[in-house]
Amino acid sequence: MLAIFVGAAAISACQNLSGDSAAEPGSAPSSELTDCRTVQHEMGETEICGQPQQIVAIGPVALETSLALDIQPVGFADHFPIHKGNYDKPSQQIPYVGDLITSPISNVGLSNSPSPEAILKLQPELILAERLDPGQYNTLSEIAPTLPLELAESEANLVAVARAVGLTEQAKQTLNETEQNIASARRDFEPFVKNNPKVLLLSAFDLQTMFLGNSAHGTCRSIVEEIGFQLVALPGFDNSDADLQVPISLEALPELNEADLVIMLGANFNPPEQPKDIESFEDYQLADIKKSWQENAIAQSLNASQAGRVYFIPAYVCLGLPGPIGTELYLEELKQQLLPDAP
Repeated sequence: MLAIFVGAAAISACQNLSGDSAAEPGSAPSSELTDCRTVQHEMGETEICGQPQQIVAIGPVALETSLALDIQPVGFADHFPIHKGNYDKPSQQIPYVGDLITSPISNVGLSNSPSPEAILKLQPELILAERLDPGQYNTLSEIAPTLPLELAESEANLVAVARAVGLTEQAKQTLNETEQNIASARRDFEPFVKNNPKVLLLSAFDLQTMFLGNSAHGTCRSIVEEIGFQLVALPGFDNSDADLQVPISLEALPELNEADLVIMLGANFNPPEQPKDIESFEDYQLADIKKSWQENAIAQSLNASQAGRVYFIPAYVCLGLPGPIGTELYLEELKQQLLPDAP
């Protein structure tokens, strides 16, 4: 039904150019129809014309990338079922980046199952989305030009979206500022890293579902390495393989006891009993894994635990927000926890 309903109203100008020189009354100006860009992506290519204003962000990666370019989306789908209804108070309802949203934004479902009907009501001119399967991509593309984004390719995402909306120079400036922030953080962390060079980077829902922080963790790993730390790995494991996400059992942790510190990226996808706002989001993500770590004899036997150098950070900060905004938040979180006495 959706395809029939959308029909001719969907991707009008860019995908149905007739070549006629005369514009019909009420139609888009000819300059807008000819100002088109084609953006390549893993599912093919997307053509965007003019300057899209009505943009829907499917997933935090899409939202953060938009906000990094000063784009205010009209719709958003989060990873977590934290909030029901539209985001009428985004600073209290959307984790970490809600205070950058300056007007109410519609809730269009969850990022893994966005509502085509809710999106269609917004009459978007561009849809930015992560984790799309081919069926979802085809459905959304019937509504508006749809640009798939990659979870671990933050720089490529920013460049692609900037090209789509005609903000390539702003993207370059933003990327330069991010590089400067990382360089500054490296200087700040240098004394700490010198004394504590080796880090065990983990991500976990609970102690029975843990993964090593290898390259598949994108920004979560790359920032830790860029500020100077060395990641420890299991014996015989090639820590440079970017395609691996390596599970690790609780019983294997003592094999990594060379680590001077542990950074645990915690996540909780269970629906909360009560609606949560941004102030309680970190507790919602970390409370269970913190409690489990503190009560587990193996975890507490590690040198890092004994030294009080185990740090918990919501995975959402660097996995959900891997771009410029998330990088700044992640660096600040690391600084607050690892360098509490720094100015």
